[in-house]
Amino acid sequence: MKVNVIIEKDKYGYYAYCPELKGCHSQGDSLEEVLKNIKEAIHLYLETLSPLEREEYLSKEILTTSLEVSIA
Repeated sequence: MKVNVIIEKDKYGYYAYCPELKGCHSQGDSLEEVLKNIKEAIHLYLETLSPLEREEYLSKEILTTSLEVSIA
């Protein structure tokens, strides 16, 4: 299964969450740590779902991009 993960970095470390799994998020001091932590959080989250819920939650397609904008 593939799950979308958004990772944000700020002065305190890394924060990760899964848009299609509401409430599934984690953090870490490094990119490696946050990836390990979010993978564990996803695994635990998916264990709480029924097979039908898993199929519904993981069938979403989420697209991301970066846009360059100018400020006048």
